[in-house]
Amino acid sequence: MSDDYPGRERRYRADRPLDEHARAPRQEPVGERHSRNPVDRLTRRLPQPWRVIIDWVVTIVGAILIVLAIKEWVVNPYRIPSSSMEPTLHCAQGPANSGCEAGFSDRVLANRLVYHFKDPERGDIVVFETPLAARARCGAGGTFVKRIIGLPGERLELRTDGGLTYVYIDGRKLVEPYIATNRRDSRNPTTYRIPTGQYFMMGDNRGQSCDSREWGTVPRDNLIGKVFATYWPPNRISFR
Repeated sequence: MSDDYPGRERRYRADRPLDEHARAPRQEPVGERHSRNPVDRLTRRLPQPWRVIIDWVVTIVGAILIVLAIKEWVVNPYRIPSSSMEPTLHCAQGPANSGCEAGFSDRVLANRLVYHFKDPERGDIVVFETPLAARARCGAGGTFVKRIIGLPGERLELRTDGGLTYVYIDGRKLVEPYIATNRRDSRNPTTYRIPTGQYFMMGDNRGQSCDSREWGTVPRDNLIGKVFATYWPPNRISFR
């Protein structure tokens, strides 16, 4: 009978305490760990203070780019500078702003995406780039905020009734609950034929609004966005 016991040797080896290095998994030094952040990977050879500074710079620049992208393609804020949309949208009272009803101008948000998916509708309050004639007729140009009153292909008439001017669309009187009686003006009867792809804009404060009655219709390409909210001042916060 052999004195060699392989089973005993195996048990002896299994019962031996493991070496400390064999028992614990190898820990990578912090500097050798691989990061999924591309900025960390590009700056891993730089001193720690420089890496922190670069990380903050990238974060701030990224946040600014996101804000600019949102303003350019999604939502943009605007301030109401004149009384042309009173009392729907307020402007700040002052010597140069007659007809304003508030101490602070309303700040509004315009949805820049909406008209990529649907057609503008009558009654929408919109932000748009004015035609060139607006600067000559109104003394101002650039970006205006008005309400869409006439749509492409319609016949829009201004008729006088009781000394005040009312809008008629294709022979029917337009109901405009957003206009106070004291905000209507009086002018000679006029008829406009709105071309295809154009919109007729008017302010809610008809007596103090320089709009399509003065400088004509606005091409759809000039529409920037639909006003959907007032966000300032706090007591004026609302959605449309």
